[in-house]
Amino acid sequence: MKKGIGIIGFGGNDEKLNMLAYETGIHIAEYGLILFCGGLGGIMEAACRGASEKGGITVGILPGGSHFDANKYIDIPVVTNMGEARNVILVRSSTVLIAIGGGFGTLSEISFGLKLEVPVIGLRTWDISEKIIKASNPSDAVDIAYNIISKIEATPQF
Repeated sequence: MKKGIGIIGFGGNDEKLNMLAYETGIHIAEYGLILFCGGLGGIMEAACRGASEKGGITVGILPGGSHFDANKYIDIPVVTNMGEARNVILVRSSTVLIAIGGGFGTLSEISFGLKLEVPVIGLRTWDISEKIIKASNPSDAVDIAYNIISKIEATPQF
């Protein structure tokens, strides 16, 4: 079964953060992992664009009630009609989270990740816990995520 990395972050337009997200998406696709996100704009769209351009698979956990809300790089839209409550679904669907920038929605996703023991890697994001693994760049973030996923896959499941 393919594992997925959840990309969480700022939904608005920030050129520097979007470039980090785009590069992160490229690296996720290069590892052959699935990219999960909220399916809308900003960080989510930039990461999906990067993954899509490298042939990766993207899944958008949408807050609204229509698959038409998804950004154009989403391969699989998951319509929840749950608003921000969809953040828990995104976290639960991800093996690892990479947070890039972000506001209070991202903060909630980080908090759910930490509470639910989903590893959180941070790139220029909230510094609220020593449990957030800091990455220096997109390649570093995805390498860390891949290593975590590899360890999880190697651990016997009873």
